[in-house]
Amino acid sequence: MGGWRLAAAGLFVGLLLGGIAVAEEPDETQARSEEENETGLGPSAAKVYAVDHGVSLGGYGEWLYQSFDSSLDDGAASGAIDSADYLRLVLYAGYKYNERVLFNSEIEYEHATTGEEGEVSVEFAYIDFLLRPAINVRTGLVLVPVGLINEIHEPPTFLGARRPLVERLILPATWRELGGGVWGNAGPFSYRGYLTTSLDASGFSADEGIRGGRQEGSEAAAEDLAVSGRLDFTGVPGLLVGVSFFTGDTGQAQAVGGVEVEGATTTLDAHLDWRWRALQVRALAARVDVDDAESISTLVGETIGERMDGYYVEAGYDVFSHTRWNRQQLIPFARWESFDTQAEVPDALAATVTGENDRELITYGLTYLPIPQVAVKADFQDLDNEAGTGVDQFNLAVGFAF
Repeated sequence: MGGWRLAAAGLFVGLLLGGIAVAEEPDETQARSEEENETGLGPSAAKVYAVDHGVSLGGYGEWLYQSFDSSLDDGAASGAIDSADYLRLVLYAGYKYNERVLFNSEIEYEHATTGEEGEVSVEFAYIDFLLRPAINVRTGLVLVPVGLINEIHEPPTFLGARRPLVERLILPATWRELGGGVWGNAGPFSYRGYLTTSLDASGFSADEGIRGGRQEGSEAAAEDLAVSGRLDFTGVPGLLVGVSFFTGDTGQAQAVGGVEVEGATTTLDAHLDWRWRALQVRALAARVDVDDAESISTLVGETIGERMDGYYVEAGYDVFSHTRWNRQQLIPFARWESFDTQAEVPDALAATVTGENDRELITYGLTYLPIPQVAVKADFQDLDNEAGTGVDQFNLAVGFAF
């Protein structure tokens, strides 16, 4: 083990021991709360729903150290440079006007600067009209209600230093669009359904799929709109299981060879989050279908998949749950991911596919929560692809929410 790994391991152990010494009583609001189930937001993002009137503030942040293997899987030099990054600092600000109307927002500072690499972004900003539990109206910049991470992405709510790549590259979290719709709860079911701006196909790429097509509410092209929706079952304590979708044209009036590109794009996913005693399990399967992939490939100069798919399964167990440190959590975990942004490509472009984007990622590590709002994470990631150019890495992260 290299010196950097010894130092990182020592830092992790030091943080763990320090946390054991000072940990406080857990704040039960940081477990999956009633507001989280009902609104589709994380514990801190949902704080405004619990106040009677006036301002609500919350937030989260995370920083990440990454150390990469010096070699690719095929033995060639990786050229990857170790990095340390303050990934994001986020402020949730909400205002509840009365029992029927509220405003909620998320402002994110990325990479600790507004310089060349960093930015300040509005992650969501909407007004809710609270009519009754079964139906409410939401309008503004909204999170597309897909997957497990896109709506609930505060660092203490997920295992591992980095978010699952399936939910970054197949379902491109964090994904928001301008529009609105309805949401609510009926018995053991919760739902959301929106009409929003669609993706812009000119941002699609071979390796990151539809991720670059997110318009993020910034002078968004609105020639094409999209419909998204979600249905979850939460009738069993600790269990969330559901499906979601997004569908709409993405050409945004662009043309190739004088022919307008429609680029109908549909995402589908099924997801499960189950927490039983000390055990927590997540699973997700997602698929993206892109029409006019050949025309879009010409538009962007890369081979765009007409089908993209991804899957992951994750399990963790809190080894502190039956010890005298049971007011804290220490969770060894493992996650298996398989994803391909070029699972199918137009026949005319099949020869351009190298297998580099057909990937499998195994992550195993530890997540330690001295209190529910703070997470210290260390893990190793083994990345393989069909081209043999995968690079393994070690990660160390600290995240918090309030």
